[in-house]
Amino acid sequence: MKKAQRAYASLWERVRAEWVLYLLAFVFILIADSIGQIKIPVWKGTFIIFPIFYALFLGILTGPSVLKILDDKKVKAASGLVGVAILPFVAKLGINAGANISIVISAGPALLLQEFGNLCTIFLAMPAALALGLKREAIGAAHSINRETNLALMQDMFGADSPEAQGSLSVYIVGGMVGTIYFGFMASMAAATGLFHPYALGMASGVGAGILMSSAVAALSEVMPAYADQIAAMASASETISGIDGIYMAIFLGIPLCNFLYRKLEPTLGRLTKSGRETAGKN
Repeated sequence: MKKAQRAYASLWERVRAEWVLYLLAFVFILIADSIGQIKIPVWKGTFIIFPIFYALFLGILTGPSVLKILDDKKVKAASGLVGVAILPFVAKLGINAGANISIVISAGPALLLQEFGNLCTIFLAMPAALALGLKREAIGAAHSINRETNLALMQDMFGADSPEAQGSLSVYIVGGMVGTIYFGFMASMAAATGLFHPYALGMASGVGAGILMSSAVAALSEVMPAYADQIAAMASASETISGIDGIYMAIFLGIPLCNFLYRKLEPTLGRLTKSGRETAGKN
């Protein structure tokens, strides 16, 4: 009983200390939802700007680097709430996939094997991150697409304050702002080529990132309205499976591969980056 009372008191103290976060989040939601989606046709594709873009932008404006409405302590507290906030969305994806289980089964092993394709990006992302001057942050940033499940994994493995978790969170934020626009446009352009079946495009949309999946599905539904329901079903199933097997891929393959590449590449690329900074400082 006393333990429960202490837990309740601790929770209440945290809410009192962080009430401004909840208030601002509610205001951002109202503003972003009132603006809605903005669709910009570009040749055969479509740029789609989602409400999350406005919410993230408003969050940046209120941060300690711009308007300073929120200090570093509250920003740190807000990052810890990300995992809790996305749980209802993850549950919704599972329900949607379950309702269309026959379509999921018809896709065969492709849904399970697609995660190997995501691992290939490590060979491009890791050297690029190190060349830009990142250290251990590069492991968190490059090990995966860095969405909800991966962000929680990095915090659990390395700690919320670790460089790896900070690198993962940075890519998560950038992906939410830039990735949604790029992903929707890329999906519509891929559909315009006529080379891919709508099921394949829907499957490719579920990379383990809910907002990116939504962007791609919305764009594909505009291009292929007759397949809108099937595309959404395949994307939801792919999203759910990517979130499940993606965790194991990251634990057993992605993160060890990043650690290996870090040990091999950082001494060389890190030295070059340091030399470049020193030269720039002298000039």
